[in-house]
Amino acid sequence: MTNRTVRLISYGFCGLWAGFGIFFLAWLVLASLKTNRGLFRAPFTLADSVHVENYVRTWLAADFGAYFLNSALLVTGSVLGILIAAVPAAYVLSRAQFRGRNALTSFFVVGMGIPTPLLLVPIFVIMAGLRLGDTLTGLSVIYIALSLPFSIYVLTGFFSSIPSDLQSAATIDGCSDFQTFFYVMLPLARPGVLTVALLNFVGLWNEYQLSLIMLNSPEVRTLSLGLYSLITSMQYSGADWVGLFAGVVITTVPSVLLFIFFGNKMIEGMTMGGVK
Repeated sequence: MTNRTVRLISYGFCGLWAGFGIFFLAWLVLASLKTNRGLFRAPFTLADSVHVENYVRTWLAADFGAYFLNSALLVTGSVLGILIAAVPAAYVLSRAQFRGRNALTSFFVVGMGIPTPLLLVPIFVIMAGLRLGDTLTGLSVIYIALSLPFSIYVLTGFFSSIPSDLQSAATIDGCSDFQTFFYVMLPLARPGVLTVALLNFVGLWNEYQLSLIMLNSPEVRTLSLGLYSLITSMQYSGADWVGLFAGVVITTVPSVLLFIFFGNKMIEGMTMGGVK
């Protein structure tokens, strides 16, 4: 096959995949604005009237407002903690020359391959011993620790792609190591930092397994646990499918908005080098 044919097939597949995602998201929004009877009577048609009360009921009666706030605080704090730890570490691993640098870099790469289920029992025991179980603070510490290997690996590759001549020029101009990092290298690495932040935010926003293990109290539940509790309550209080779809939309909106506004920056950070 020619390169043009390969490109057409690739674009066609990506177009179909994107079309399926857009269709599913649009159907989800439309379904959440119907009544339960209207949903099952005509699942693929527009609603005769818009029922915004589905969102109000889910937000208030199902405590999704509290769950949303918990998730926002937890994920935002975790992403900030990841960046504070990963960015300097990646810079040092990519630029500094010291004994054991390659071994330390390989150590973080190996950390990416450890399955999370193998760590559930040790993590639970450690958090219980530190009295951080059933708290958003303890879960945030776990998120940061488990996300560091991937974040450091990505950022190390990005810092390595920045020309070393820029670092040398900053040193010649009299910049200290901290000034070189903060005023020269970090601005150049901004697309990579944004990429890591977005990927971690989306991944942690939708995380469920660790939240289920670590959080038991209703007041510290996240949105993923809120959806689970909503599904469980449907077994006893009736099938409120439109309320469930409203909860899914509420959970999905932040991730979708991030990709809409910052998707190009993320792609730029994954593909570009450090030469500007």
